[in-house]
Amino acid sequence: QMDVHGRIREVLAETIREELAPEHQQLSTEDLIKALRQRGIIDDVMKELKFVTDVNEKERPSAPKPSTHFVDREPPVLQKTNIDPTRRYLYLQVLGGKAFLEHLQEPEPLPGQICSTFTLCLHFRNQRFRSKPVPCACEPDFHDGFLLEVHKDSLGDGSKMVDATTMLSICDPVHMVLIKTDTFGETTLVASYFLEWRSVLAAENGITNVAVELLGVGTESKVSVGVLNIRLEMYPQLNKTLSPEITNTQFALERQKTAEKERLFLVYAKQWWREYLQIRPTHNVRLVKIFAQDENGVNRPVCSYIRPLRAGRLLDTPRQAARFVSVLGYERAPVIGGGGGKQEQWCTLLAFLCRNKGDCEDHANLLCSLLLGFGLEAFVCVGTKAKGVPHTWVMTCGTDGTITFWESLTGHRYIHRPINPDDPPLVEQPKPLYPYRTIGCIFNHQKFLGNCQPSDAVEVCVFHLHDESKWKPMSGEAIKSVCFPGTTSSVPPFPPLCASTIDAAVTSNEIELQLRILVSEHRKDLGLSTVWDDHLSYLLSPALAAYELERTTSISAGNEEFQDAHTFKGFPIHFVYRNARRAFATCLRSPFCEEIICCRGDQVRLAVRVRVFTYPESACAVWIMFACKYRSVL
Repeated sequence: QMDVHGRIREVLAETIREELAPEHQQLSTEDLIKALRQRGIIDDVMKELKFVTDVNEKERPSAPKPSTHFVDREPPVLQKTNIDPTRRYLYLQVLGGKAFLEHLQEPEPLPGQICSTFTLCLHFRNQRFRSKPVPCACEPDFHDGFLLEVHKDSLGDGSKMVDATTMLSICDPVHMVLIKTDTFGETTLVASYFLEWRSVLAAENGITNVAVELLGVGTESKVSVGVLNIRLEMYPQLNKTLSPEITNTQFALERQKTAEKERLFLVYAKQWWREYLQIRPTHNVRLVKIFAQDENGVNRPVCSYIRPLRAGRLLDTPRQAARFVSVLGYERAPVIGGGGGKQEQWCTLLAFLCRNKGDCEDHANLLCSLLLGFGLEAFVCVGTKAKGVPHTWVMTCGTDGTITFWESLTGHRYIHRPINPDDPPLVEQPKPLYPYRTIGCIFNHQKFLGNCQPSDAVEVCVFHLHDESKWKPMSGEAIKSVCFPGTTSSVPPFPPLCASTIDAAVTSNEIELQLRILVSEHRKDLGLSTVWDDHLSYLLSPALAAYELERTTSISAGNEEFQDAHTFKGFPIHFVYRNARRAFATCLRSPFCEEIICCRGDQVRLAVRVRVFTYPESACAVWIMFACKYRSVL
């Protein structure tokens, strides 16, 4: 609106004319900024600066039909907020990257051509930001500024501006996650980094430039991925900066305190494990997991991966939360080379959400956190499925003692009724419907319990958690010392969930059009013509809505009307990704679906209906139904 760049150029030209005429000296950035300050331009810009916050409550305006290949689609809801001059902000600029050597050979993308992109996601003190996607390159062209509010409500008196000393006590890092999105829309986690921003408190002028070396994830957590140039600035400027000695001493003290707490917890955990093995030597083969490695290869107590998480207005019920977690993609942590070994990688929540997919542990941790947020007594269970495959799932204890298992990858729920092995043979035993075979331990953010019943089979397991002859507990104090946010800097705070930025109607239409083209082409190759029946397509909508409702509530509804209205062949199929080509390939592998798509006959009319249901983050449930009608020749 203000043409900031134009005005800055005028002032700089003028300054250079005035200042440089006499002796052609070099002007520093500081001199130029001073000139801009004197003419009040920086203040004008700051007044005009509106930054974006996402709003969940507002009604969405329906997005205009997007043109085809713009990756850079803005989230549909942007609310303008002026900077509050009584608050302290950290202005974090990402000024490009370098030495991303994996992309050394990457050709320059042609205009309009879809290419792989990098996106940087940030989380700081309950605020989340995302950079614009930039093409992957050896020197990716990141140019983004993020205004992070340091002074959030937790810091006492809102009317008082926080000073440098108070800010030094805020040990929350800025968590940065780098995601790569390939040309098919598949995401990979490239790096996850905790930025210590407080060095800016000791910088003169309150500005500091840091080169952040990003390391890879999982098996490559010691390998450099690339370097980001980051500039940090406090706004408004600090009246008094600290000396570097003070900040360094503070960091050293924090590290020491953290290391000491972790050391004491390790000593305690070893002692606990020795006692657990003394109960029965066979316990050493049970899946009792006290520590797990995160994406950076850091060993952390499992309890630190869980925290009660409230989803604001984004999710209404525990079952809806389970549906949301189940539509986040499932992908096992990548292993280089064969050997069938499972690479262990429990992701921090930010990395899991930004990548939009993860392993079963990531799903179980998130579901358990959401169920705790809804006030349920929830635990993550560690055990095995059929064939001894290690697995994690979630369990809740009802007030009446009912034990419910929740499968985080599907959203299914199972009531657990234990078999009593001491019953006489004629007593009918419940048949377990769940896929779980053994259970080694259960945990949440406050408790850790090892299973010490004679058998670790789930079907005979009794969940009397207060009975120490069945479940060996860990000390709540010990867990609290290392798993409580704010106690140590090694436990990253949880980010809030974000509302979906996907327009369900637009996306449904896009996928439907692409599928029509794919079906027509496929039939053309078989020498068949294709006639689309728009009315029949529309009639499929209620069925797809009913399928999704059934998945979220376990109640089937509205099917009678659907059955009254139709006689045709139809095939519904459900995906959690939005790639039409991949979905079509999967559909063709089903004989029933293939029969519909390749239907021959008299007056064949085809229909396809796509319905996208959006969930928080960019999670989606995509339902597709193919149908055909033809004249039956008797």
